Amino acid sequence: MFDNLDLLALAPALNIQLLLDGLFVGAIFVLAAYGLALVWGVMNVKNLAQGEFVIMGGYFAWHLSTFGIHPIASIPIVFAIMFAFGWAVYLAIIRYVISRDLFTSLLATFGIALVVQQALNLAYGPEVRTAESGFTSHALFGGLVTVAEIKIVSFVLSIGLAAAVITFMKTSRMGQAIRATAQDPRAAKIMGIDTERVYAFTYALNAAICGAAGVLVSMIWVIQPFYGIPHSIRAFVIVTAAGLGNIPGVIVTGLGLGVAEQYSGFVLGAEFQQATPLILLLLVLIWRQVQMARHRQVVQ
Repeated sequence: MFDNLDLLALAPALNIQLLLDGLFVGAIFVLAAYGLALVWGVMNVKNLAQGEFVIMGGYFAWHLSTFGIHPIASIPIVFAIMFAFGWAVYLAIIRYVISRDLFTSLLATFGIALVVQQALNLAYGPEVRTAESGFTSHALFGGLVTVAEIKIVSFVLSIGLAAAVITFMKTSRMGQAIRATAQDPRAAKIMGIDTERVYAFTYALNAAICGAAGVLVSMIWVIQPFYGIPHSIRAFVIVTAAGLGNIPGVIVTGLGLGVAEQYSGFVLGAEFQQATPLILLLLVLIWRQVQMARHRQVVQ
């Protein structure tokens, strides 16, 4: 570990590499986390299948690429497919657990995650896959820093998708209905909003956002049927740390998590890179508990 820290000090350009890689992947984490924050805030459902939706979108992009459709061009198709899938899952399962306790919704979404994992494993096998984008890489600082064009493209697409969703939420009638339902479902229903339709749309939109994030993941990383859990953990870390409804916080936390993972992987080893989100989730939960305890003492 100390040798790697010395290497970072001797070759500052490596810090640029880690920082860029962290920001590029962090932007994709933000997308998946925003979808989770949406479902959590509006429906009070902690969707444990978040990561599986990401991987599912990646497999759809990979599958479409076998028919000659470029992964970037497949984003609207995957978005539409995942939207329909999310709506169907809501009608079949989620609508029956919204009003139930926390344990029931966690168990239901965990079951969805297992079914998606096994379905992808049966359909595509356990091998890791990557959707070829055809972009090249550029070397900087004498080869110490390598920047892949696809990572830059994915970063721009992530920002564009996030901006489009935020604009939709603020300007469209459905976006206003979603925000009203999130604030007070009973009052929204009294005002004539079809909250059942809002819930279905919200869950479907979350699945579509995850699917789009999965397309980007399939181009800059690898996908495998059982790789969804780390994405779910990352989404929970980001939303828990940033807080519901805090969009700037979600963006900053997502980018920060991406950078933290890159540094931990370089300094501590690749095996600790996967453990970083879990460790951060535990630290965030402990920090939240301490904050709540202090708040209770102030109230008393």
